[in-house]
Amino acid sequence: MQTTEDQFQFFEGVFFETLGRDVQVTEYRLLQGGSINITVQVHTNEGKYFIKYNTRNHEGMFETEAKGLNLLREAEVIRIPEVINWGRRDGQDYLVLENIEYSKPNFNYWEVLGQNLAKLHRNTNDFFGLHFNNYIGSLPQNNEPYTDWLSFFIEKRLNIQAGLAYYNDLISKDLYDKFQNFYKALPNLLPNENPALLHGDLWSGNVITDDKGNPCLVDPAVYYGNREMEMAFTSLFGGFDNRFYEAYHESFPLQPRFDERIPVYNIYPLMVHVNIFGTSYLPPVLRTLNRYL
Repeated sequence: MQTTEDQFQFFEGVFFETLGRDVQVTEYRLLQGGSINITVQVHTNEGKYFIKYNTRNHEGMFETEAKGLNLLREAEVIRIPEVINWGRRDGQDYLVLENIEYSKPNFNYWEVLGQNLAKLHRNTNDFFGLHFNNYIGSLPQNNEPYTDWLSFFIEKRLNIQAGLAYYNDLISKDLYDKFQNFYKALPNLLPNENPALLHGDLWSGNVITDDKGNPCLVDPAVYYGNREMEMAFTSLFGGFDNRFYEAYHESFPLQPRFDERIPVYNIYPLMVHVNIFGTSYLPPVLRTLNRYL
């Protein structure tokens, strides 16, 4: 277990690698984060920084997160933390980001979030996927480019998670076979959409309020996908005000009967949770599969 002195030395070493000079760390504060990384706000004689680090050796996790953050920042439609550096030191991977000071949301916070997410989703590409793989939570996310959404959704989202769950004895062979039969129903369910730039892991915990009271997106799992996937995910665990959805639909209307497709899209994040946290997330997956079989 690291001592406080060890932590100070680690952070000062990170800053030397990042800035090329000695920086004095005056204090650090552990922040509430996820189950994968340790997150801290580090105070230095040159200001405050946000650092994520872990010892789990998820190869390329922070590099691909940094690339995803930069891709979202390039769209210039919503606040995204600036990437300062990433690397590995003393057996720990780290990511240094701009420190975002939290504040109270503005009166039109949810409308701004909905409008800006719609603008983000208007950023398109000629394929679904991405030119690099990344992570969704602690799991690798395969973003091999496909020219059609249906094939990408089946092969690079649903089937990978179903196969992983079956391999790890989290689902039975019968349930795995049920997934294969379910895929046959999808051509009649999912509409055609242009590839949209997605945050990729948009639950309420990955939306924070910056120092000006505006929304800021963090912890992405970026790729180009059907924007309905993103909007469905926002509803999975709650936390988004109705004003967000109204502003989004007004800015960039979704196709008819979207609400009926939400459970289909949410099979992916639910199966990610099955593979990370266990089978308690299976019941809604089973309900959706049974509905179409």
